Amino acid sequence: MSRFRVERAVALPPAEVWRRLTDWPAHGERIPFTRTTVLTPGPNRVGTRFTARTRVGRFGFDDPMEIVRFEPPGPEGRTGVCGLEKHGRVVRGRAVFEVTGTGPGSRVVWREELRLRGVPGVLDPVLAAVGRVVFGRALDGLLGNGTAVG
Repeated sequence: MSRFRVERAVALPPAEVWRRLTDWPAHGERIPFTRTTVLTPGPNRVGTRFTARTRVGRFGFDDPMEIVRFEPPGPEGRTGVCGLEKHGRVVRGRAVFEVTGTGPGSRVVWREELRLRGVPGVLDPVLAAVGRVVFGRALDGLLGNGTAVG
């Protein structure tokens, strides 16, 4: 299983960061060769399903996901947590992001655990490095080029 973590600090309030991070179609606009389609009508909640479809030429795959935890940041400074399960034939695993208020801004921690079908475990460190770069850039785009923390 490939594991990676991306952190950002931004000068945006937690509610705005949360709104941007839970705009699933916007993720597809930030990840190369990917489009995201929400399959469940209504607002985000536990049980919401969406699929990220990545395609390069004739090669493509779906990354279907479901929200399994959805706790927006609270007005009393409570950390917001969103957990996703990946149920695809090619991509399996989970993602979790946390949004914490830090005075006038916010801190985001994004963690992924992925297994790609057909990719041997010996390549997990390479996948983690690529994941940090790709998801870091996507996160920067979603947040308006946040400042890297680590």
